[in-house]
Formats: sequence, structure tokens, C-alpha cells
Amino acid sequence: MRMSAIAGILDLPAGEEIVKKLLLTMKRRGPDGEGSYTYKGYTLLHTKLSTSKHRIESNPYILDWGAERYVIAFDGALYNAPELRSKLEKLGHHFDGLSDDEVVLHAYVQWGEGALLSFNGVFAFSILQERAGIVFIARDRIGVKPLFYMHHNDGLLLSSEIKTILSYPDVPARLDANGAGELLLLGPGRTPGSGVFRDIYEIEPGCFGVYHDRKLQITRYWKLTDREHTESFEETAEHIGYLLQDAVHRQMMCDVPLGTMLSGGLDSSLISALCARELDAQGKSLETFSVDYLNQQEHFQPNRFQPNSDTEYIRIMLSELDSRHHWTVLSPEDLVNLIADATIARDLPGMGDVDCSLLAFCEQIKPHAGVVLSGECADEIFGGYPWYRDEDMRNVNTFPWCRSTPQRATLLHPWLKDALNSEEFVRERYEAALADSDILPDHSAIDRRIKQLVNLNFRYFMQTLLDRGDRMSMYHGLEIRMPFCDYRIAEYLYGVPWEFKDYRGREKGLLRYASEGLLPQSVLYRKKSPYPKIFDPKFSEIVSNMLQAVLHDQSAPLFDLVNREAVGALMQDDFVWPWYGQLMRKPQTIAYLLQLNYWLEHYNVQLCD
Repeated sequence: MRMSAIAGILDLPAGEEIVKKLLLTMKRRGPDGEGSYTYKGYTLLHTKLSTSKHRIESNPYILDWGAERYVIAFDGALYNAPELRSKLEKLGHHFDGLSDDEVVLHAYVQWGEGALLSFNGVFAFSILQERAGIVFIARDRIGVKPLFYMHHNDGLLLSSEIKTILSYPDVPARLDANGAGELLLLGPGRTPGSGVFRDIYEIEPGCFGVYHDRKLQITRYWKLTDREHTESFEETAEHIGYLLQDAVHRQMMCDVPLGTMLSGGLDSSLISALCARELDAQGKSLETFSVDYLNQQEHFQPNRFQPNSDTEYIRIMLSELDSRHHWTVLSPEDLVNLIADATIARDLPGMGDVDCSLLAFCEQIKPHAGVVLSGECADEIFGGYPWYRDEDMRNVNTFPWCRSTPQRATLLHPWLKDALNSEEFVRERYEAALADSDILPDHSAIDRRIKQLVNLNFRYFMQTLLDRGDRMSMYHGLEIRMPFCDYRIAEYLYGVPWEFKDYRGREKGLLRYASEGLLPQSVLYRKKSPYPKIFDPKFSEIVSNMLQAVLHDQSAPLFDLVNREAVGALMQDDFVWPWYGQLMRKPQTIAYLLQLNYWLEHYNVQLCD
């Protein structure tokens, strides 16, 4: 298994200096080695982060089969590699090592694009077929690993991160009104496939592309598909229990130190308990990691989204797990000092202090573990968010985590107001996502709406969280694995009726029932609490002072996009709904604007029509 960064320079110059320049931007994702492969007008690049004690095979990996030569640059982990390797060996394939990229390449040689449906894992890869003159590119079903592309000078650039594309000669960082709308009306979310920068796009989750004769054809190979659910509640709970335990077991496979992120919530506690149980059977102890904030207990303010703090529940779990625990405690200054780095890690403005804290957290984890498991993404598929359960939020005719369009619109610079119809911009994307939902015709109104919300979350909100997890962790060469992102769990749960998921009127009631006996009751039935945000008013004070300084800077690029007077008014007022999700309230919105200003400066973003 190996996390990495990949890139491709197709039908474009790729001299030694260009290759070095691109590889440099990929080094943080893959600090353990690098390589490139060139054939005629095609160059594939790769940097490696090893999660195995076995030798790191050369990469891009090369396979001669029949009259064709295949070359792969791979980022990801294949959790069913042993089964696939055995199956392929019976079909006459021979393997040089134990790497996942070798299995993926042999599977592609055997089954072509159909191999994608055999993979259980997270990945983004490109495969060159030299004789055919084809480059095949693909991304995992859920979208855990990133893959961007740009048509440039009649060729194509591919990369794990946007910064690599922007490092290619004569590629400007440009932003048009549409991209500005992504930032100011949807951000930190973005439309599926959008790279925000002009002419930069993302291969969507569950899609592959074929590049041939200077043309790229993209095809969707997987999406959530509705099906009749025939199992009883008890059978459903048992099925979920099996899938989750199997996902955890598979994702624990690595040869570097392993740990879990523990917040004291249901999801991370359950993942930690399953890991601890498996390690205990091997006579080993689990490493657990938690993040908190200086004087958090003193400043914590309960609200409808975060009713209690994490610390007491973490301590309850620690007494159950008997793990070797590591605390990361952050100050307001720690977060503020990472606003720039978090922006660079994501290549875009992000979730403010939540991005910054995860970035700092991952840096602290890295000396102790190379792989950590996280409880991320359970809420999307089990229906844990308030917008699944609160009737008003559930039925709002827009993205329920982004109900601030009128407030956002007041910030737009006059030229953007003229170029964009804010309500229409958001509505078109919302309705397109609804139309993409696969739903059988005989469902009740509430089941139909829940399935719409699952698809909305999958295509928008969850992608923002997956971006955060991937970029903040890989910035420090750490791999985060997410068992709830096992596609089998998502596929199965999509067909489960809401009355099962909402068992006894509790958020994630089905998951709680399926987890009986694994967790203390106080943790098992703890009300949902999101990733911990800082409550210390000093954070708000610092970022407010920073934005005040930007307000007085006549050359600040922020005000090419937003109205200076409107930002001044925002500094004085508050708003009813969060800017985004559950966590981005006024201090986080201010931090987002600071990130936006820094992003415009650092990337030397040029506005264009």
C-alpha cells in the first residue's frame, strides 16, 4: 500500500527542469521517493509515501504484456489486493513485488476499465499504453484521493494537487466570475468537477477518462444506485456490523505504526474500539490521538450543533481501550499561524480554524504513526447531520449546510453582482445534484427526500471534508484512512429505509444499535458532536484584528472580489445561520476571508472574463 502524488504531462514539453519543478510540488505527499517515465510525448510522474516495510518498487511501475507496454503512476491503497493478486495469478499473471499499483496494473491489463469495479480501495491513477497511444485515468468511487486536470496548448496536464498544474510553465492562475462564485457562494465547497481556477477541473469520484489523439473522454463507472431493501431491521444491523468490521480489518493492514483519531464521539470511538479489539487479539496496544484547545473547557459554549465538549468522553474511551494516548493541545495563536499553510495545503481557501487544527494535529501524529483511522463520513450515509433530522432544515429548497446565500451575496464586489445571479448560481447546482439522484419510484416522501440528501451530501458536503482530510494529512506525509468510506457500506446503506436509520428517533440509530456491546452506553448514545472547533474568544479577536488590517490595506486583492464596505459591516454584525456546515460561524468566516486574501496573493491570481 502506498500513498503518493501523481502527475502527467501529455503532448506537452517535459524537459528535465520542468519535471524537477513539478516533482518538487509533489514532495510533501510523497517524501519517500520519486520517479518519472517518458515515452514520446507522454510523461508520468510519481512521488512515494510508503506504508509498507517492503522495498519500494520503482514507480511509475512498468509491465510488458503481449505486444504492449503499460506504465502506471498510482496514488492510493487497495484494501482487497491479496484477493485480487490470487485471482490474477490463477489467470497467468506473475508479480514482482507486493505493491498495490502492480495489482491495479495487472487487473487493468486483464479486464480493462472493468477492473475498476473489482477494486475496494481509494485511488487516483494514470496508465499509459504506449503502442495504443492511450492514457487511462481513474479515481475511486467515493473520491478520497484527488485528481485534477487541465487542457493546455493542445495537450493535457494531470496532477494530484492543483499546485502541480500551476507550476507548469506558462500556466497562469486565473479566476473568472464562475470561479469567484464557487468561492463566495458555495465555498469552501465547490461544484463537482470544478477546480475553481479557470480551465482547471477535477475528475469526479467514480469516473474514469481516456486520453487519445489529444482528446479526453470522461465516463462515470459508479454512482449510488437505489435498490429494494428486503432485509429485516435485525438482519440490516447485523449486515452493517459485518461490513464495518471488515472495512476496519482491511484498512488496518499496514507495516508502519498504526493509530486512530479519537474524538469521543460515536464514530471515532467505534473505529477505535474495533481496532483495539483486533490488536488486543495480537497482543498489541492501540495508539490513539486526540486534539483539544487551550482552556477549551473554560470557553466552551453549548449550541444545537455542538451540545457538549469532547474531553470527558475521550477519557471514558481511554479507560475502555487501554491505549497509548497522545494529546495535541492548540492555542488560538497556533491556529492563526497556520492560516497560510492550510491554504497552500488545500490550494484553496478552506474551513478556517478546522483546517488549521487538523493540519497541526496531523503534524503531531506523524512522529508516532504513519497511518491513522478516522470516523469521518459516517454522518453522510447514516443520516447523522441535523439537516437529515430537523424537518425545516430537511425540506429547505437549497443546500441545507449552505443557507447563507443572501448574506454571501451582500459581500460580492459590484462587478461580480453584475456577472452572477447569486440565487440562480446556487439553485442550478442544487437542482442538478437532485436530478442526479437515483431513486426508485415507490418510496415515501421522506425516504425520497433522505435519498436526495444523501446524494447532495455525497457530491458536495462530504467532498469538502474529504478534501480537508486528504490535503491536511498528506501535507505532513500522513495517511488517514476512513472505514466508513468503504463503498460497500455506502451502497448498502443507500437502500436502507429511513425508519431503520432513524431507529428510536436517534441520529444514526441503526449504527448505535449495530454497535451495542462495543462501547460504553454514555458514548454509544452521546448526542452527535462535530469535529471540535475553538471557542476561545481570543481566536475571534486575533482574526478580527487581522481582517481589520486587511480592510485598511488599499492594495489587498480581497477587495477585487468582495465589497469593502460589506466586509466592514460583517465585522460588526453576526448572522443567523453558519456560513457553511455546522462549524463556520463568524470567526471562521473571518478566517475564510483571510484565507481568500492570502490565496489571491500567494497564487498571484489573475481575474479574467
